Amino acid sequence: MRALADTPDPGLDARVAAAWLTLLDQADAIADSISLALLEKDAEVYERTGPEFQVDVRASTREHIRRGIEAMAGLAGATHVTAQLWRETGRRRARQGVAMELVLNAYTLGTRYLWEALLAQREHGRVDDQVLLVAGQRVWEALDVQNAVFIDAYRRESVQLQRRDLQRQQSTLDALVQGRGTDPAFAAEAREVLGIGAEMTVACVVAPYDGSLDEPLTPPAERLGRHGIISHWHVRGGVSFGLLAADRHGVDELVALLGPHAVGRVGVAISTDGVAGFATAFQLASRAADTVPRDEHRVVAVSQRLPEVLLAESPEVTALLVQETVAPILAQPAHAADVLMQTLAALLEHNGSAKHAAEALFCHRNTVIYRARQIEVLTGRRLGDARDRMLLGLGLLARQQQPAPLR
Repeated sequence: MRALADTPDPGLDARVAAAWLTLLDQADAIADSISLALLEKDAEVYERTGPEFQVDVRASTREHIRRGIEAMAGLAGATHVTAQLWRETGRRRARQGVAMELVLNAYTLGTRYLWEALLAQREHGRVDDQVLLVAGQRVWEALDVQNAVFIDAYRRESVQLQRRDLQRQQSTLDALVQGRGTDPAFAAEAREVLGIGAEMTVACVVAPYDGSLDEPLTPPAERLGRHGIISHWHVRGGVSFGLLAADRHGVDELVALLGPHAVGRVGVAISTDGVAGFATAFQLASRAADTVPRDEHRVVAVSQRLPEVLLAESPEVTALLVQETVAPILAQPAHAADVLMQTLAALLEHNGSAKHAAEALFCHRNTVIYRARQIEVLTGRRLGDARDRMLLGLGLLARQQQPAPLR
């Protein structure tokens, strides 16, 4: 059959063109039948799109059918106009967010209706079998071309839309970090762009690159999404950061979810004022991440690192704390200093209990008691005094914040 259809025959081509022209005055009726069939076939989908889209579908179907008949009839310039129509439809449907498959199914249905309308012409003696054979082959081949043109335009437009959406989202994140979320009008716009509700809990995640080209946090969006958490990510000033939003989530849950993705230092902070407080959350999350040693891969919440954050913000206070608390211990010979510092840490961790500290250190209780007395003598602080214990604990943290030991 293909050999017959592909054989050049000007007379046959003219008869095929004439056959298609017999449908031109029926174009709108055929198109309306297609539109009605589409609305019935995918009723739920079209009901969600609203009446304006349904009117658009009817008008578009009419234009497609009329232009399609003209192109099949070989009218001058019709093929070019029809291809332009397919491209524009691809771009428009992508912008409207219409599923590609919905349009492709409509094209297939429209082609079938056109073919059936041409078959009906045979009953009136206007079309013979040879013409039907060639016309049928060509109309279904045209469908393949139509689909290809539409798909290409749809995908290109989708890529452009995604790129514009991403750029807009990233510009919005930049603006929120700069503090523009305090403007109610911009906050409402930001929530719309990012797709988050006004009542959602908002958090910020910050992961410094630390001079590495590798991502400090492997993409966690899919995992977060499975737990109902919306996330948007961006890079700014040498850090990767994200805005997370959900109806409800706690900081402990976020730390647990992000933990497996950390390949660097990661800080998390909840914004108590939603997008309005995101700039503050960004600063706090950054500070929390900075309290983690560079060689560690950890996720920490600022609420879990408040003493470290406070010390990191004041190097002068950090140095003074060390001097006023543990400096005399550090002045001892290296081995003795290490033993006493470990003992102090164990005592503080176990609320001053020599018994439990000894168990943690794998030594005798009396040994811990003896070391505790040494610590008190050296520091002038009493482990039985709550304020002194607090200062010694801060002194330990301050010592950990310093880049090099004091000798």
